[in-house]
Amino acid sequence: MAGAKPEPKRSVSIIPCFVFVELGILAGTVLLAYQLEFTDAFPVHERGFFCHDGAVAKPYPGPEAASRAPPRLVHALVGAVPTLAILVGEVAAFVRQPRWRRDEEETIMSGACCAFTPLLRRLVRFLGVFSFGLFATTIFAGAGQVVSGTQAPHFLAVCRPNLTALGCHLPGPRYVAAACSGDPVLVRAARRAFPCRDAALGAYASVYAAMYVTLVGPRGSRLARPALCLALLAPAFLLGVVRVAEHRNHWADILAGFLTGTAVAAFLVTCVVNNFGSRLAGRQGRELGPVGGEAPAMVSPCPHSPMEKLSVAQGVRPPLDEPDFSTLLTRGLERQLRIVPPGGAYPIPELGPSLSPEARLSLLLTPPDVLLAARSVTSQV
Repeated sequence: MAGAKPEPKRSVSIIPCFVFVELGILAGTVLLAYQLEFTDAFPVHERGFFCHDGAVAKPYPGPEAASRAPPRLVHALVGAVPTLAILVGEVAAFVRQPRWRRDEEETIMSGACCAFTPLLRRLVRFLGVFSFGLFATTIFAGAGQVVSGTQAPHFLAVCRPNLTALGCHLPGPRYVAAACSGDPVLVRAARRAFPCRDAALGAYASVYAAMYVTLVGPRGSRLARPALCLALLAPAFLLGVVRVAEHRNHWADILAGFLTGTAVAAFLVTCVVNNFGSRLAGRQGRELGPVGGEAPAMVSPCPHSPMEKLSVAQGVRPPLDEPDFSTLLTRGLERQLRIVPPGGAYPIPELGPSLSPEARLSLLLTPPDVLLAARSVTSQV
């Protein structure tokens, strides 16, 4: 029946698929990211350097915890801001959703205990894909660091090579192998500068949240969503500036990190979560229409901003009533009959010379449908 609420869809495979497939892939991603970041399972490529190279001779800025953007703060913002944005957006959309649209969306039942409502499914899908993207971004950035072995701007300060023994006292440019005598932990971290992992994570979280606000955020203002998006993107940019200013990364490292995080976020949003859209809502909105007798009001397209409302009010005018063809022809005939010059030739030869003044007067006073009887008959046919 058209107005009946759809029965809940039952599925016995949704929970096993989620536990053994989705969570299995996520666990494997987390494990690989941990191996790249905190173990020596993947040795870092050891590159040499040019003697007297100022790009890697900056002073040591101190441990990461002493930075103006410490890792704990970065990781907290990266995980909390998009999660909070998605939670608030989905709950607000569910509360504002019309009742007839809620009735159209189906609930998936698994057994006799578990019911997966549309709100719960969207939250699990969006937040689950976001979590997967965080670890995927970490893997891409870590793999690039391990393979390239690019040195940080403060590499020589923590490496402490014997430049005299390496022949750097000789004139001219000289490329030498890095025989470091400093702390191995600091040296290993200084060899992993390209791409910047923090910049990649910041860009990923910012772009993911900004795309969610852009695609799902509330309508009604031209500046609200751009302002929110810029506010979400600004911390990632400031993070890159801070790392360059503290001589922890080069600009190329930051830009490569931004590109990595943005690419992962754009891919997941467009190809995995389908631009944060509901697969069922669009199809039901086109096919089923309103449900339960509560038809949505027919609303004409309205502008979203006060300036657009003003332009619409100034530019839109009600259409003028087009006069009937018989009225136009009658007015033209009357105009021709009234401008006859005294003693001159009549503009309409078929009527002017052959009509007496009394006939002309009667012709002027004749109703239009009598004058144009053939036209009225033709219009009826």
